[in-house]
Amino acid sequence: MLILVDESNVGSSVRTAGRGLDWIKLRDFLAGPATDRDLIEMVVYAGLPPATPAWQEERDKKNKFVHWLRSNGFMVVTKDGSPAEEGHYKANVDVMMAIDAIELSVEMRPDLVILVTGDADFAYLAIKLRRHGIRVEVASVAANLGNTLRSAANDVIDLAPLLRTFEINVQDSASRPRAQLQQRRRPRFRPLAPGSG
Repeated sequence: MLILVDESNVGSSVRTAGRGLDWIKLRDFLAGPATDRDLIEMVVYAGLPPATPAWQEERDKKNKFVHWLRSNGFMVVTKDGSPAEEGHYKANVDVMMAIDAIELSVEMRPDLVILVTGDADFAYLAIKLRRHGIRVEVASVAANLGNTLRSAANDVIDLAPLLRTFEINVQDSASRPRAQLQQRRRPRFRPLAPGSG
């Protein structure tokens, strides 16, 4: 089994649920001993903030996160972002993820590919993999998953019950002291809405 993760998309779902993302729990949920599935690789596709002084603080944080993922057995593929509208950056990894999905599937011959995303742009990828005789499952919050991606996959793994087990994220602005909020002058990362890039 091969798991490919659209980090921005799954991160957005978790933030919407007001939770922190527990990557170890996510991996165990999809491919742990209880699943009776053999994991070949779990690849996380992550966009990095632009390599500019204004984004350096956020970029350093993201690089620490990427290092943590790699240290915990995840394969990570990154792409440098570029500034977008005020306070945002764009680092679309969809094309990289789709190309890798085809190449890795041809090379590794997994019996199953799990796409951890709710992005309907991956529907054609799911169909293409199925044409090669590979079972495709989409792991996402089922209630938010559109019919295009849902119908392209063999099955859907609902992440909603798993998300409820993650810790409530207390790192939001409501929990930070007002003075600390005012000191923060650099733009914070806010992913662009799907389809806006």
